[in-house]
Amino acid sequence: MLADNRPDLDAHEGQYHYGVMRRAIDAVDANPHATLDELAAAVGLSPAHFQRVFSAWAGISPKRLQQYLSLGHAKALLQTRHTLLDTSMAVGLSGTSRLHDLFLRWEAMSPGDYARGGAGLTIRHGWFDSPFGEMLIMATDRGICGLAFSAETGREAALADMRSRWPRAAFVEDAEGVAPEAAALGRMEGEARLHLIGAPFQIKVWEALMRIPSGHVTTYSDIAGAIGSPRAVRAVGTAVGRNPVSWLIPCHRALRKSGGLGGYHWGLPVKRALLAWEGAQTEGAA
Repeated sequence: MLADNRPDLDAHEGQYHYGVMRRAIDAVDANPHATLDELAAAVGLSPAHFQRVFSAWAGISPKRLQQYLSLGHAKALLQTRHTLLDTSMAVGLSGTSRLHDLFLRWEAMSPGDYARGGAGLTIRHGWFDSPFGEMLIMATDRGICGLAFSAETGREAALADMRSRWPRAAFVEDAEGVAPEAAALGRMEGEARLHLIGAPFQIKVWEALMRIPSGHVTTYSDIAGAIGSPRAVRAVGTAVGRNPVSWLIPCHRALRKSGGLGGYHWGLPVKRALLAWEGAQTEGAA
């Protein structure tokens, strides 16, 4: 998990756990009815070690989590935990949301600031451990403005991707400076500020995503209707993919109407792991 005020943390634990989950996803795909012993053998661990890793990562048994990792999990979520976003909701440019016990408060750049490509902004960044592998956190003086995972893309590609969104900003590698934000996320309590950098339409989509409870999902078409643009499903999908603060703005909770996963900017295995982990956390809190 994320470290509390440890900017020098290496990401070995998060990478290790995510690596096991990544191999477990492949094993479940190959044999949906695999036993504990078979899954453990597929990921190269003893059954006892595999059980411990699963429990540390998700807090539930491998047998239960196996259901969350299955290809049919997205369809099951749409049947049992489908959030129909309020089509009359007023979408503004500020608000609050809750991720477990963490309050997220956000503000958006003005359209003029967005058009200037981040000119005049200094963005600090650092790498931290997470339940989904190594995670990049970027922040301005007003809050977290970027969050990305490197497990499927690699560190260099993830950083280049995030930097390209603000071509005129100044970037400083400063894990110590970002550590307070990382610590808040690691504890999942207190308050974390977000500084959203996007076009007005994108901001509307991201705010709609923030209204999906953890452990639940919605569809791209539901989001389009909720923001008053029911025909803009394709544009909504594009905006979801451009979310600069993955996980915190939960783009992984958006699915196709058919129950298909759709895309995910940081790789579908990460999306499946996110949905499985949140399902486990929701189950544990019930």
